Amino acid sequence: MRKRLWFFLFLFLCVPFRGNAQGGYGQNQPALTRILFIFDASNSMWGEWQSDKKIHIANRLLSQMVDSLESYPDIQLALRVYGHQYESKLHNCNDTKLEVPFAYNNFARIKQKLKTIYPKGTTPIAQSLIACEKDFPSLAGNCRNVVVLITDGIEECSGDPCAVSRALQRKGIILKPFIIGIGGNFEADLNCIGHYIDASSEEDFDNALHVIIDHIFHPTSCQINLLDSYGKPNETNVNMTFEDSYSHKIRYNLIHTFNTKGLPDTLFINPMPEYRITVHTLPPVSVDSVKLMPGRHNIIPVSVPQGGLQVKVISGQSDRYRQIPIVVRQADSAAIVNVQYFDITDKYLVGTYDVEILCLPRLRMPHIEIGQSATTQIKIPAPGTAIIQKNRLGNGSLYVMRGQQMEWVYNLRDEDIQESILLQPGTYKVVFRSQQSTKTLESVTQTFTVRSNMTTTVTIPQ
Repeated sequence: MRKRLWFFLFLFLCVPFRGNAQGGYGQNQPALTRILFIFDASNSMWGEWQSDKKIHIANRLLSQMVDSLESYPDIQLALRVYGHQYESKLHNCNDTKLEVPFAYNNFARIKQKLKTIYPKGTTPIAQSLIACEKDFPSLAGNCRNVVVLITDGIEECSGDPCAVSRALQRKGIILKPFIIGIGGNFEADLNCIGHYIDASSEEDFDNALHVIIDHIFHPTSCQINLLDSYGKPNETNVNMTFEDSYSHKIRYNLIHTFNTKGLPDTLFINPMPEYRITVHTLPPVSVDSVKLMPGRHNIIPVSVPQGGLQVKVISGQSDRYRQIPIVVRQADSAAIVNVQYFDITDKYLVGTYDVEILCLPRLRMPHIEIGQSATTQIKIPAPGTAIIQKNRLGNGSLYVMRGQQMEWVYNLRDEDIQESILLQPGTYKVVFRSQQSTKTLESVTQTFTVRSNMTTTVTIPQ
């Protein structure tokens, strides 16, 4: 018997719970923990179970749990009971009542109420869960809402307790509930409500209650090992988002760092949700369905090897290009990974990228390699300045010569007589037609050369 119990406890501790209410543990301990006990007082609780009737054993052990909770700070308890107001033959599926509402220091009141419970009726689990939404009063600030359902049977009305529980969790009203099934194994029917615990014996029931306390209050820690190309946790200073995999709500948004020993810093977070962790590298990396072992230190490895990319001007000052965007895409992909700027080093995952510099003309550099812990530098010539002087207003375009081919660069402004344009070194052509001209063939072409750090004046003939 004892071997089987310890085996159960081992399995229980190794399987984390999910949930949706906010709040963490340790350094992120919420300001308030609220625990609602939903207690089965249906007629079947008069059944004999080991040393006594199930109702007597459940009352006694739950009262002991309430006693043990008195030592915890910032806690409120409440008690909802079902199946105790109407006889079972009436099959009243609304037979559920909040007997003791949430309050501080109401432990004695709950224990006294448990002594007066007289089982009578049916088992409306779904309706009790629906009603519990209003049992948790609105509260500004950080708190977590926990439901502990104690039952000796399954739903006996037409409700769907699994769907109700999922809805409450998605709305962030409660964490994933704990369900203790006493006197029988109801896991197949009740596990979908939350985390089911089979209490086949009094001893199992007693230990299950204490395990729930451990799960709620014992600190759970983790460290995120951001691995480089060699599998070492050497990457850091990256934003990380912890999203509840079930409700898709963001629970934590943190910047990774090393502690004073040069190791990934320890986080104390809520072990109850199952997380999707996104490390916001360029591009981001996500890990789905991360489960934490409550009361233990969890190590979560994420492979994010990184290197740097910097774009500079070969000669002269980069100030003239300070506002020029540099578009970075993954190789052979249209999706933009990042937009960076000159003289700034941005980090990317190790790999191959296509870089496009939005100067005039645009410079496209495919398949740029980013290596582990190295900075790849791209150097381009310093620009020159072309001053385009037009004797009359008109329409025109600027082209760069690529061998014998013309590549469009820029459309001249038709409302300006003179323009100053920053251009990469090269040979260019201006094609222009005056607004006063009514003939296409009166368009004129002017060829000129731009050199780094020099100004070229281009006068368009009449």
